[in-house]
Amino acid sequence: MNQKTAGTAGCLLAGLGAMAGLLVWAPRAAFSIDGGFEGHARDLSVLFVDLPLILLGGTMVPLFTWTLITRRTGRSWIAVLTTLTALALGAWGLTEWYTPRQHPDPGYTGPGL
Repeated sequence: MNQKTAGTAGCLLAGLGAMAGLLVWAPRAAFSIDGGFEGHARDLSVLFVDLPLILLGGTMVPLFTWTLITRRTGRSWIAVLTTLTALALGAWGLTEWYTPRQHPDPGYTGPGL
């Protein structure tokens, strides 16, 4: 595989990683963006802190894996399989680790009388 094709494949895998990170992040962060009942639990830090970090991680994990395996073995098919495996493990790790608030505080009773 020539360098131009290898570079294109690496960029496509990085884009796939960013898209996978976004697709895993979005359903979990939806409640924090919406805020639940009357916006009580709205937490926009998921947009300004979590989203850029997840997109960066989703981009860097495939690029790092692709570069490492391509330079070590020189075989592109091994690099593709390893990169997709690392991406799947990263998405699994994200679903296990990333748990923003899903419901309002249990002790919240509202303004009361």
